[in-house]
Amino acid sequence: MIVIEAVDTGCWNAVAGGRQIVTVEECAEELRRGDPSMRGYVPVREQDIARATVRTLSSAADVTFRLQYPDAHRLDAGERDLLALAYMLADGFILCSCDKAAVTAAHALGWLDRVVSLEALATSVGVRPRRPLRRQYTIRQLEAWRTSLLPDAGP
Repeated sequence: MIVIEAVDTGCWNAVAGGRQIVTVEECAEELRRGDPSMRGYVPVREQDIARATVRTLSSAADVTFRLQYPDAHRLDAGERDLLALAYMLADGFILCSCDKAAVTAAHALGWLDRVVSLEALATSVGVRPRRPLRRQYTIRQLEAWRTSLLPDAGP
């Protein structure tokens, strides 16, 4: 999850301070459900969550998105709700995701150019993570996923 990696690498405060971050209640709840006994657990505090605007997704928005994107059931609940919110926002969003299924959904919805990696987001606000980002959070990985979604040009 983007927030967990951003908190763990020390770039969350700069990203949240430099950009308007909007998320959905499901993602906020996922951040709260972390299990401290799990290896690699990263504590995300309420004050970290509060740096984002947390929106509740309406049932109508959920249904509208599911009708627009029939593969919505294949997405993680948080990613699905976030994409549904983005769908309701129309043109006013950039989606930061480290989830290939969400990137694939963004492609199907014509939003691939609106998806950015955590690395790109951090760079845009002038912060360097205190350790290297894990692969799925990098510009390189997002570009690889984008390339894999291009139609096969053939020989």
